[in-house]
Amino acid sequence: MSTATEYLFAPEKTVSLGIQGETRRFPVRRIYCVGRNYAEHTREMGFDPDRELPFFFNKNPDNLVLNNGDFPYPSATKNVHHEIELVLALGKGGTDIPVESALQHVYGYAVGLDMTRRDLQNEAKKTGRPWEIGKAFEHSAPMTDIVPVSKTGHLEKAAIWLKVNGEIRQNSNIDQLIWKIPEIISYLSAIFELKAGDLIMTGTPAGVNAVQRGDVMEGHVEGVGTLRTKVV
Repeated sequence: MSTATEYLFAPEKTVSLGIQGETRRFPVRRIYCVGRNYAEHTREMGFDPDRELPFFFNKNPDNLVLNNGDFPYPSATKNVHHEIELVLALGKGGTDIPVESALQHVYGYAVGLDMTRRDLQNEAKKTGRPWEIGKAFEHSAPMTDIVPVSKTGHLEKAAIWLKVNGEIRQNSNIDQLIWKIPEIISYLSAIFELKAGDLIMTGTPAGVNAVQRGDVMEGHVEGVGTLRTKVV
């Protein structure tokens, strides 16, 4: 008798990111995103940047766009914004992780875009509804391969910027994060059980704005790499 599990239909393949210098790939389990984690961006969105408790929303692994692939302009919106972010890739998980040991859970870093249907997100905010309609749509998370910590070291200070058609839109440094990397991991692990394969998008600096079909976005985090994607 066969012991193989039978499925009603074939399950989707595991979504994975490349790893710089590796033939093995990083299987993606979940994508957590930190909201309003740079003071200037918090202000431009109309909120007080005082150090309130961090909050999170999710994207889905199948929202990822790999290998500098194109970003298809999504349906049901007329106002799509770019948000450049440093991404953490966790190599091990846990619950109630102490701040002091949180960096031990980081396998590496990547550069990502949190593409946002801003008009739909704003409507959700007005009615107190979840943000997923504005955040977790198809192709909403272009991302680079992961660079292991063994190559980058743990990042505390690194330039982060985004250009659209060669013109700077966002320009900051990750040392401006309101909640720092160890704090993000520690706090998140108190409300979810983190596991190897989780990605954490750490927030975006000021300068978010709309893109149109034909625009080319180029985003960079110093020491990690550059992401390039065209709006089609």
